[in-house]
Amino acid sequence: MDPIENQLRILKSLGFGVLTDVDLKEDEQPAVSAPSGAEPRSAAEPSLDVAPLPLAERVEALAQIASEVAECQGCRLCNSRTNTVPGEGNPEAGIMFVGEGPGAEEDKRGRPFVGRAGELLTKIIEAMQFRREEVFIANVVKCRPPGNRTPEPDEMETCLPYLKRQIEIIRPKVLVTLGKTALVGLLPEHNRIGITKIRGRWLEFEGIPLMPTFHPAYLLRSPAQKRPVWEDMQQVMAVFGKSAKQ
Repeated sequence: MDPIENQLRILKSLGFGVLTDVDLKEDEQPAVSAPSGAEPRSAAEPSLDVAPLPLAERVEALAQIASEVAECQGCRLCNSRTNTVPGEGNPEAGIMFVGEGPGAEEDKRGRPFVGRAGELLTKIIEAMQFRREEVFIANVVKCRPPGNRTPEPDEMETCLPYLKRQIEIIRPKVLVTLGKTALVGLLPEHNRIGITKIRGRWLEFEGIPLMPTFHPAYLLRSPAQKRPVWEDMQQVMAVFGKSAKQ
């Protein structure tokens, strides 16, 4: 499908009106109109063949994944980890944030995004008018790569089934990938496109609208990029009928 047609299709599924007078060039960010109609519509439901699990079963299924992750020795990352970091949050979350992998503090505590980048992510979530415990936060790999290096392709391939199972269980309305590694983990076809060019554009993962944006760690190094991330998150907020406070 043509990239522009695909972008418009996803926007329509999210409840946005038709875009007019917008030049969606490959190297530019798309403009997004406000949701159409009096009542904003939610994002398209995941195109899964099974019905959503009841809450208790979701909790149990996510706990089972965490247990499997704790015992996993599927790749070399298990040799240097202190703790596995399966992810945490609301089993019925409308938004699921996906990062690259645990850092030093996450490895120490066994929780995702609890270092400086995590503090910034929490502030972003709160600015979006959500609480951290209302969303779900996970990573492509569940063990810290040594020295915080980028996960190797085989490490990501080994770990991705855990993340995909979490997505199937939670069935979020929107996925937000933080940084290029997280995006490529779920959508490898975008490997040749820089995150600067593709952030802010609605994509799709197995029927779930996906918003790629910069990683909070990058924002700590490049504070000027906080504004583009906020613009991206306002698009996500609009899906839930929220708007930035003036």
